[in-house]
Amino acid sequence: MNRYASLRAIESPSTLDDQQWLTYWIIYSLITLFELSFWRILVWLPFWPYIKLVFCMWLVLPIFNGAAYIYENLVRKYIKIGGRVDGNYTEDQKKVLQMMSLDARKSVVQYVEKYGWDAFERAIKAAEKEAKRH
Repeated sequence: MNRYASLRAIESPSTLDDQQWLTYWIIYSLITLFELSFWRILVWLPFWPYIKLVFCMWLVLPIFNGAAYIYENLVRKYIKIGGRVDGNYTEDQKKVLQMMSLDARKSVVQYVEKYGWDAFERAIKAAEKEAKRH
């Protein structure tokens, strides 16, 4: 189920669900490393599988959005990766750029820096007109 939801997140245009599932898989990997490292101790704890189950449910279930909570409140504070959209963009423009893949975002940012945001919007409108014709 988690893998199917992860694939759906990858295929969706929004990055929010990607963030949720990537965070989930990273945290799940850390739990697995913890289990592999401390298996001799965990064998003696009969409640460990239940703790893990409840924690994983908290991470995954949309009601709780635990993975997103951990990302927003713990991870995001301590990392800065080159995918962020900085510069003189409006909030709407930043949202549009954030919905793109990293490669597409880099290309768009380069195009906007060279020709301006107006030229980019004209190119989008031209592409939309072309798509409607076909």
